[in-house]
Amino acid sequence: MHILLVEDEPDLAHWLMRSLHKQAGFTIEWANDGLIANKRLQIEEFDAIILDLGIPGMDGNTLLSQLRARDDRTPILILTARDSLADRVNTLESGADDFLPKPFMIEELVARLNALIRRSRGKDKPRLNCGNLSYDLSKQRFQVKDELLQLTPRESKVLSILIQKSEEPVNKKFILDRILDHNQDEEINIEAIEVIIHRLRKKLLPSNVQITTLRGIGYCLETIPDDEI
Repeated sequence: MHILLVEDEPDLAHWLMRSLHKQAGFTIEWANDGLIANKRLQIEEFDAIILDLGIPGMDGNTLLSQLRARDDRTPILILTARDSLADRVNTLESGADDFLPKPFMIEELVARLNALIRRSRGKDKPRLNCGNLSYDLSKQRFQVKDELLQLTPRESKVLSILIQKSEEPVNKKFILDRILDHNQDEEINIEAIEVIIHRLRKKLLPSNVQITTLRGIGYCLETIPDDEI
């Protein structure tokens, strides 16, 4: 999952980046200013946004309003010390998807983010499926029928991206942005994505799904037609 964190407290932001990556494998991008976040959201795609209301440059309420005004439907979770009923109601009516007051437990934040992302894709279930391949979001593991699929962490990340957009094309940069760990000095490039896809194709042979290359576009995880099995 590729998350944009909009928070102006450096200590909290760094803790969240580390904790969300360790707890759920999320890739977190950080913006400490509403104006910067707004510019990034005009050119980048994220799976969800964690938004603090009391940020400089452009406050959180204004950023939220601008995003919804231009029909940006990225799930937004408000993270703030403001916890009055009026604040919650106004924020949700302005277009926020969820509201979590500070202080909070990281496990609850992860669960809420997963739920928002599932709902945004029309999959309000803890399990995603493509053919006889299934992905358990809570346990972060794949199965073909009832057999556990043995994958490396990077293979699992790439396949989770593909199954969340199953039957849709996904370009290589989209995948690369979501598997890079910006908290570490990872070295991975577009060519490495091709290697991972090659390995995944071999591991998916027992299933009835395949990763198709769409030249000039990217990859697509799709079911194999019955007459081709």
